[in-house]
Amino acid sequence: MHRRRRTAFLLSAALVAAAPLVSACGADAHPGAAAVVGGERITVAQLESRVDEVRQAQRAAITDDAQYAQAIAKTGGLARNTLHGMVLERVLHRAAEDNGVTVTDKEIQQFRASMEGQAGGPQALETAWLQQYGVPPQRLDDNLRTEVEAQKLAAALGIDMNTAEGKTAFWKTLSSASKELDVDVNPRYGAWDAEKSGRVDAKTPWVKDVTTTATGQTT
Repeated sequence: MHRRRRTAFLLSAALVAAAPLVSACGADAHPGAAAVVGGERITVAQLESRVDEVRQAQRAAITDDAQYAQAIAKTGGLARNTLHGMVLERVLHRAAEDNGVTVTDKEIQQFRASMEGQAGGPQALETAWLQQYGVPPQRLDDNLRTEVEAQKLAAALGIDMNTAEGKTAFWKTLSSASKELDVDVNPRYGAWDAEKSGRVDAKTPWVKDVTTTATGQTT
């Protein structure tokens, strides 16, 4: 499972490097919005609902109070990271549309079946995605759709994400989509860098892990 997952998440890892603040929206400009993407609001209520889904899934999976408290501590930036994922999904989808890329339900199910086989079954895959990436079971198909979409976009662009040139080309494509959508993020959740299609302060635990795995280095 690691090889397929590493490639997909490297796409995201490349987009969350620190960069100068480009733009952000305030509560006065977009009341109740956590972010605005393509003129559509991601409300604070929608974001909080997503965060609650993760917390409920963590609570269901971890019955020991001490272990649950540790899990909460490790995901203290969950709201910001969840918002980043929600925005990135929309940016990626616009880039895919611009390049004629579509994803079918059959492709998602085939990809999921493959991942389940490598993970050791459906439950093992759900557990892995929850623990490592904060994706609750009910959002797994949506997340896998994004993975497939990213891979198909890279293929459509004719780039190899295992090379520096490929990452730069992919980054440039998402940057263009981000600018088209005029992404604004409420300062409460950081700021969005249109050039790098990532939240300026985004620091997710898996970025370091995935990068380390890809380079073969340890810290």
